[in-house]
Amino acid sequence: MIALITGATGDIGREFVKEILDEVDQIWAIGRSEERLAELVKEFGQKIVPIKSDLSKEAEIRSLCERIEREKPEIQYLINNAGVAKMGGFSEFSYDEVATMLNINCEAAALLCRVSIPFMKKGSFILNIASASAFQPNPYISLYAASKAYLLSFTRAINRELRDVTCTAVCPGWVDTKMLPKEKDGKRIRYPGIVTPEKVVKQALKDCHKGKDVSMSSSLFKYTRFYSKVIPHRFIMNQWLKMLKKYL
Repeated sequence: MIALITGATGDIGREFVKEILDEVDQIWAIGRSEERLAELVKEFGQKIVPIKSDLSKEAEIRSLCERIEREKPEIQYLINNAGVAKMGGFSEFSYDEVATMLNINCEAAALLCRVSIPFMKKGSFILNIASASAFQPNPYISLYAASKAYLLSFTRAINRELRDVTCTAVCPGWVDTKMLPKEKDGKRIRYPGIVTPEKVVKQALKDCHKGKDVSMSSSLFKYTRFYSKVIPHRFIMNQWLKMLKKYL
């Protein structure tokens, strides 16, 4: 019985490894860096099966899917944690940046769900790491927010389709990871409601075991989710832009 975790060497991915290590026989840890994967093996031991794969490349996504089909493992957890983000005007993105974000945030997650479901028994779990940005459009992270809205909708829908597998969209707000910039042009960046990766992961596992299709780890962003349902999105986008103004 295995867990399959993409983005396993990142802060959130590592926390998932730590939390579920004792529940499975192996963890297929997927990442782009051989060095960081080796560090994961050194830290957590031989249960870690390091798999170097760049999910921004469609050929490598397909190769990973083929490996799953070939080896037919019993999958207890599929955790689609790999994701990328970039802030900026959409017209400034290169073609490759657009393709990379959609490949990692959307295509890889969907294909890994599709290939894994036949190897998942009753009581297994899919956790797709989305974002609180999925609940409304967000200018200057427009493609990221849209990709996470896709993942949220997709996850909740397949959760209703599947009888035996619980599918949970994990939707944190700001998470204190190494990827989050701490300042811009000498100005300290404030992140309201920021939480630790540990809190995100512990809440996600708690919620998926309760059968929830959405997991949120911050009271502020639980309110934001409700707020986005009742307030016109044009007003929410104006508030977002006002907050961003000092950093753009």
